[in-house]
Amino acid sequence: MKKILLLLFLAGCPYFLIAQQVSGTVKDATGLPLPGVNVSEKNTENGTTTDFDGNFTISVDGSATLVFSYVGFETSEVD
Repeated sequence: MKKILLLLFLAGCPYFLIAQQVSGTVKDATGLPLPGVNVSEKNTENGTTTDFDGNFTISVDGSATLVFSYVGFETSEVD
């Protein structure tokens, strides 16, 4: 039984080493938070939006590029 649990644990370790959570706040040029900004991982369907205070959290691969898009603003990419 202990060997099975150890095997399951070791099989799940690579996932935790590859995926990571990224969080932050999106603000405009004057420093005001932007609610409803689309934040997505480039070339995937993984995405989220910022909350009322401009905060977001997203789980991505270690080498992901984030794409930020918002009506009335240029789309921006961050590595």
